[in-house]
Amino acid sequence: MSSYPKPALAQVSSMSDAASAAPDRAVAFQGAPGCNSHRAALEYDAQCLPLPCFSFEDALDAVRDGRAERAIIPIENSQHGRVADIHFLLPESGLSIVGEHFTPINHALMALGQGPFTAAYSHPQALGQSRRYLREKGIVPMAYADTAGAAAYVREMGDPTLAAIAPKLAAELYDLQIVEDNVEDADDNTTRFVVLAREPLDPFTLQGQKTMTTFIFEVNNVPAALYKALGGFATNGVNMTKLESYQTGASFAASKFYVDIEGAPGEERVDRAMQELAFHCKYVRPLGTYRLARPRG
Repeated sequence: MSSYPKPALAQVSSMSDAASAAPDRAVAFQGAPGCNSHRAALEYDAQCLPLPCFSFEDALDAVRDGRAERAIIPIENSQHGRVADIHFLLPESGLSIVGEHFTPINHALMALGQGPFTAAYSHPQALGQSRRYLREKGIVPMAYADTAGAAAYVREMGDPTLAAIAPKLAAELYDLQIVEDNVEDADDNTTRFVVLAREPLDPFTLQGQKTMTTFIFEVNNVPAALYKALGGFATNGVNMTKLESYQTGASFAASKFYVDIEGAPGEERVDRAMQELAFHCKYVRPLGTYRLARPRG
């Protein structure tokens, strides 16, 4: 908790106490109160008790330790791509994806006064999503751990030449003035979040609903292994909405792959495709099956 700026500590303490009293309603998120993950938690479940955590690892630990029933974690942004480290953290967490949520991202420039400003603090993703705006205004981007934490930091510093880029909720929580709203470079800026829990959903309980299944795999180190492994999805008519490679370790010998498909185990076409995939892989590890929150394509 001591890693947060002082203006955020009271909010963190109050929200942590509420979550501790009812962990079955707690949803852990990374960042200071007022960040986009805080917003996403309340949008996903308006009755939840958001639990702020300083890092992604802390949020995942809160679920593993039973201090929160679920965690909501950003996994990709429409402008900036995947969120760093998530593809490593999810498999290692031992948690399962039980839901997804899409949040439109609207950034506001906020400060103690109306400027001019020498620098704006925010999370690197938010700075990248507001890059053109900052260049046009001649404001130097300065990276901070999260958007709302940056707002609390600007309040703590008390310097009227400093600004933050954060959700409007952060301005309310930390008593800052909104200098300009919607400073993001694209008006369709959206972040996809995944909801994690200790136990996976039973795909049988999702029958009759449109579903998404997420898994990781590593192919055998032979020529055309990836091509052969993925062929079963095409021949069985399974829509693959995401395929991303990532490396672990320093050997650079083989890539692991993160995949989202439409459908669930138990569906004949999905089962056939997964069987064909497994034949060409060292391993296939499911991360969860859950309700599709937004149509793809």
